Amino acid sequence: MENNEKSAQFSSPLSQSPSSSPSPPRFPSPNSQSPPPPTVVLSPCAACKILRRRCVEKCVLAPYFPPTEPYKFTIAHRVFGASNIIKSLQELPESQRADAVSSMVYEANARIRDPVYGCAGAICQLQKQVSELQAQLAKAQAEIVTMQCQQANLVAIILEMTQAKEPNNINSQQIDTTCFLDDNNLASSWEPLWT
Repeated sequence: MENNEKSAQFSSPLSQSPSSSPSPPRFPSPNSQSPPPPTVVLSPCAACKILRRRCVEKCVLAPYFPPTEPYKFTIAHRVFGASNIIKSLQELPESQRADAVSSMVYEANARIRDPVYGCAGAICQLQKQVSELQAQLAKAQAEIVTMQCQQANLVAIILEMTQAKEPNNINSQQIDTTCFLDDNNLASSWEPLWT
């Protein structure tokens, strides 16, 4: 008998008797008046979904935590708490609220990644990178100046050499006869060898 009761409990609706089956939906006839259109139900914001509360029409959190981005509120809620987020947003003018929410989400992300330093640790790390890059830039600029000075010195030396060669070219066109021995001086140039 117990087995029959259990099987009746877990039996599918198709196996039940036809008298207990739900009737098919009725469609309104074309002549009857149509019912008023259903009210549009907007999905609650991510904050109200996570907090499991009813999202009111003028929810402070709704414009900044849309239902498609629940992770934003989850992260900010974990670090700051919902009441602190709401209080902070209510104290600010509406023009600054979006920036405040993005700042809270960034700070919460940083705090989760680095519980000790949070976003201050990220800022210090970025400042360290900036100072290292500035030192590298200064070193590269110094090397550029050094190379430019070397190039200027090299160009000056080349110009001096080309200017010094030009007068020598004129003298070299005249035949230098001092290297040739004429017959009269031949004996005098070999004299020290026989004595």
